[in-house]
Amino acid sequence: MKSIYSTQSLDRLQPQIAEVIEQVERVIIGKRETIQLCLVALLCRGHVLLEDVPGVGKTMLVKALAKSMGCDFRRIQFTPDLLPSDVTGFSVYNQKTLQFEFRPGPVMSHVVLADEINRTSPKTQAALLEALEEGCVTVDGDTYELEQPFFVMATQNPIEYEGTFPLPEAQLDRFLLKLRLGYPDAAQEAEVLTRIQHHHPIEDVCEVISRRELLHLQEEVRKVHVDASIIDYIVEVVQATRTPDAVYLGASPRGSIALFRTAQAWAFVQGRSYVIPDDVKKLVPLTLAHRIILNSEARLRGTHVEGLLKQILSRVRVPVLPQERKG
Repeated sequence: MKSIYSTQSLDRLQPQIAEVIEQVERVIIGKRETIQLCLVALLCRGHVLLEDVPGVGKTMLVKALAKSMGCDFRRIQFTPDLLPSDVTGFSVYNQKTLQFEFRPGPVMSHVVLADEINRTSPKTQAALLEALEEGCVTVDGDTYELEQPFFVMATQNPIEYEGTFPLPEAQLDRFLLKLRLGYPDAAQEAEVLTRIQHHHPIEDVCEVISRRELLHLQEEVRKVHVDASIIDYIVEVVQATRTPDAVYLGASPRGSIALFRTAQAWAFVQGRSYVIPDDVKKLVPLTLAHRIILNSEARLRGTHVEGLLKQILSRVRVPVLPQERKG
């Protein structure tokens, strides 16, 4: 009987994952895990909210990802005067044909950087909701499917809040992962300076997999085995976020799906054809923290969502996979 943990297919696909990571690391130094997590979201057909200070390489990260996979890249600079049509597109009347023609907006691309998304109005932020969740946009009553792959990385500055519009819970819930890039250490920053001495390293990034191959990888990720005990573990962790007194709003079932899908993709990126409990534990804060709202009393006490999730993980029993399934 063929094992559900067979790695024959994975051995063939794993070099493609490694090549993409290697290309991005030409530009983003010392952030391998963050690159892997962005790739996890892409493989899950999800989207990333990257919250960090300016100048740490957020734009270069997503641009390098797009270039290494032969994907079209568009950048949307969110400003207070940006209109929904500036994101989704608009219809114009053609006097020659006497018909309205649709002019697609920048969101209709393979890889989209939504830069400083919290600087635009809620109405324009909402223009992204349909695209993020359903992979399409509706303009003047007509619905247009977005070509796959479709990946959005939205950024926001956690320091400057003046003149910003915090993302509502409904939109935060659309992001599969919330990540931070962080500052490089001294050695890594010196390496950055060395690499940009003569030209920008983004020029050295080349396409190593095609869009068709990426779509194939997205299908293969869904074949990663998740044991029934792991599924129960995911459900128990997510349900535990809804019960503490400090919580005003716990993680939704979309959070369970996000944790399930990202665990599959993380195992895939790590070269495994099955999910282990450590995969789930690692991804809990990245997939659930932005979906949980603490009540005002807990916030006044200085309670943090990350600390709450650590307590939940310490209480929920970790499943043990049968020994024969670890080989």
